[in-house]
Amino acid sequence: MNTETHFPSPSILDNDFYKFTMQCAVMQLFPDVKAKYTFINRGAHEFPAGFGDALRVQVDRMATLKLTTEEHRYLELNCPYLNAAYLNFLAGYAYAPSEVSIRQEGTGLEVTVEGYWFRTILWEVPLLFLVSELYYRLTQQERDTDDQVVKSTIEKTGIYKKLDVPVAEFGTRRRHSYEVQQLVVDTLTRYGGRSFVGTSNVHLAMRSKTKPIGTHAHEWFMFHAAKYGFTMANALSLEHWTDVYRGDLGVALSDTYTNDVFFEQFDKKFAKLFDGVRHDSGDPIAYAEKVIAHYKKLGINPAYKFIIFSDGLNTEKVAEITQATKGKIGISFGIGTNLTNDVGLKPMNIVMKLTAVQFDGRRWVSTVKLSDEKGKHTGEPGMIRLAKEVLDIE
Repeated sequence: MNTETHFPSPSILDNDFYKFTMQCAVMQLFPDVKAKYTFINRGAHEFPAGFGDALRVQVDRMATLKLTTEEHRYLELNCPYLNAAYLNFLAGYAYAPSEVSIRQEGTGLEVTVEGYWFRTILWEVPLLFLVSELYYRLTQQERDTDDQVVKSTIEKTGIYKKLDVPVAEFGTRRRHSYEVQQLVVDTLTRYGGRSFVGTSNVHLAMRSKTKPIGTHAHEWFMFHAAKYGFTMANALSLEHWTDVYRGDLGVALSDTYTNDVFFEQFDKKFAKLFDGVRHDSGDPIAYAEKVIAHYKKLGINPAYKFIIFSDGLNTEKVAEITQATKGKIGISFGIGTNLTNDVGLKPMNIVMKLTAVQFDGRRWVSTVKLSDEKGKHTGEPGMIRLAKEVLDIE
């Protein structure tokens, strides 16, 4: 087995693409907003003694990462919708470890981030993969060998090629390690053929000469709800996204306040402006049927639109979804943990969410996410109740 050497991270672009696209939009539209992020230990993992101190060391080391001239040029050539002002900002950007607070009490871990949104937005994914990688290191769990990882990835790739479906790698945040993710992307690049369409990890996309995949995340909608109200969140999130990207990056995430509420506001204008939607919670086949019916109701041929499925996928789920939806609407799959942390160990169940925003210089407003899966709801109980009442969600 290879020694894990790239720690904490080999590049400032070792992050999900949608963090950079959202950062660009935030800088343009909301440069004065402050944000708080909170680590959520969904899997109730117990952290060994000294974990918090070890994480602090790695977080501090993140400050040394800088955008290289080669990376800057790569973004200019491959992501022309990221404007020059933003790329120049990114060239001078450095992680500020002072924005991150870490506290360990017994086996519990608390991690929070606070600062200007346009700066702190890049912390979420690295903090998650640092927690994941460090957890396996300090608990001394031995993963599958490199050969086993490659063999497993080739087997999965063969299934996706046989299904003839596009697949992207989405596994940065809960990867076992950078080395495993690199191995997986290299294997997908070599054996994936036309089925492998890209990775959410910008650094690995550049390294492997494949496409960086991503648009926006739940936090984009959560912010809009906090600033403009729950009833306006979806519509204004989409409106502002198109104001910035003018038709590029046209995949809409639909489940921040349940899919039903989203499609009430996903009218003909948005349905035509956006190339498709991303599924991230709830029954995927029922979701696909709902999306197809929605496009048809608007007089839009679903064959010219697509759905990216990205919720806890494995080969069996991909095959099931493909069988139910192929030929009815365009489909694509973003697969995360099952690719980058399928190494013979139990994957971690951890997330980091935007929990509050400040946009008037005085008060903090709590943010809420109401997934189609109750276990994925985030926010203060009172705000969750308010959101449900306002949006008429049972």
